[in-house]
Amino acid sequence: MTLEEKISSLLMLHVAGTDPQVLRDFAERWQPGGLILMRDNVPSPPDRLATLTEELSADPGLPLLVAIDQEGGTVRRIPTDEFPAAPQLRAAEPAAAEAAFADRAAMLAALGISVNFGVVADVTPDRSSFLRPRVLGDTAEAASPRVAAAVAGERGQVLTTLKHFPGHGAAPGDSHSSIPATGMGIEEWRDEHAPPFAAGIEAGAEFVMTGHLRFDAVDSAPASLSAEWHRILREELDFDGIIVTDDLHMLLASGEEQFSDLEDNALRALQAGATLLLFVGPVEVPAMVDRIAGAVRSGELAESIVDDAALRLLELRRELSGQTGPYVHCGEECLERIR
Repeated sequence: MTLEEKISSLLMLHVAGTDPQVLRDFAERWQPGGLILMRDNVPSPPDRLATLTEELSADPGLPLLVAIDQEGGTVRRIPTDEFPAAPQLRAAEPAAAEAAFADRAAMLAALGISVNFGVVADVTPDRSSFLRPRVLGDTAEAASPRVAAAVAGERGQVLTTLKHFPGHGAAPGDSHSSIPATGMGIEEWRDEHAPPFAAGIEAGAEFVMTGHLRFDAVDSAPASLSAEWHRILREELDFDGIIVTDDLHMLLASGEEQFSDLEDNALRALQAGATLLLFVGPVEVPAMVDRIAGAVRSGELAESIVDDAALRLLELRRELSGQTGPYVHCGEECLERIR
């Protein structure tokens, strides 16, 4: 792969609409690592979504990651999802969370979706918080077994994502329009907000989504752009999977001047340790790729960081193919390497 191709493979993008050819053409042109489906991608009836997703990947040996936010309840892109969600599961035994997420994952897998950004590992007892209807427990003790059960339910059907690391419940506010901040120290975080993430990782979650959350006592940068929080996730929580940012457009919406450049935010996320860059809004892909490639060539970003992220994602996508599909776009040099 060229440097530009490797960088493109680190992008998860959104294309509006339900026309399979439009999405397929976009994916073939820019070769992102994945696409995120939003409500505007879901046809009526929703079971027609399977027709769209089966057309997305030009190469059966290296399928795109197809992601969706399907928590159930207040956050669901598939409107026919009536499986129990956080408000019911908080009061039930963990086995209920496992059953609900197993049913939800089976529905998503049947629709051709491979990644669910759906397991909320945040905790908050604040009934006025916008997160309250979405958390699986008011405390780490209550949430942890339910988070682990939700991961177990999705296991083997879709790839599971824990969000919003290191814990949106610790930082009051809404990261869609601001950068919520907290003065919470690391020891308090370890006791009150780390356990659900640790439980989900132990249960086998393949993705962790970093939040645009500022823990000033740990790092002045939002966690999504913080090398220290990425270190904690890798070293303290022993997570070896895919670290995906929350939508990087959300940083623009914060109104903070230092985060007013989308391409700069993407570069900073990679420098911090992100594997996959998520964009729900529009992206000028050539400009984004050129900015990051330029940073590599100037020494601002180590190419080894790009290589590590690209390899993690390629291995995961290859695994999704069952490792039996041909590399349709594999050239002679590529073929020599895999023979």
